[in-house]
Amino acid sequence: MLEVHEETDGKILTVQVSGKLTTEDYKHFLAEVERLIEKHGTISVLCQMHDFHGWQMGALWEDLKFDLKHFADIERLALVGERKWHEGMASFWKPFTGVGITVRYFDQHELDQAVEWIREAEKAAAIWSSRSGSV
Repeated sequence: MLEVHEETDGKILTVQVSGKLTTEDYKHFLAEVERLIEKHGTISVLCQMHDFHGWQMGALWEDLKFDLKHFADIERLALVGERKWHEGMASFWKPFTGVGITVRYFDQHELDQAVEWIREAEKAAAIWSSRSGSV
């Protein structure tokens, strides 16, 4: 199962995943992400994994293609999980993320910290935008 929610006018995407992701789940996610990237240029993603068991093979392939195409469009990626391999996902993706994205893992009990960390990027962007607009 995959649920996608837009926050802060679409600059933050909250994703909740559980079970095993299917190709259809992933296509739904991809459509939302691409729509928001087209609208905002870059976004941040908060991914909450609860009882998450990974991807079906087709969905895994879609995920890999997405990561290579869109990592430059994501400023921050917070992975919130409950298993050791969820934490390993954050470490695995770091070499592929390039300069622009920061990936960080949070345990389930650190959800509030993950939300605050994701929102920091939006706050900083708003401050920068207001300062550069008034100069």
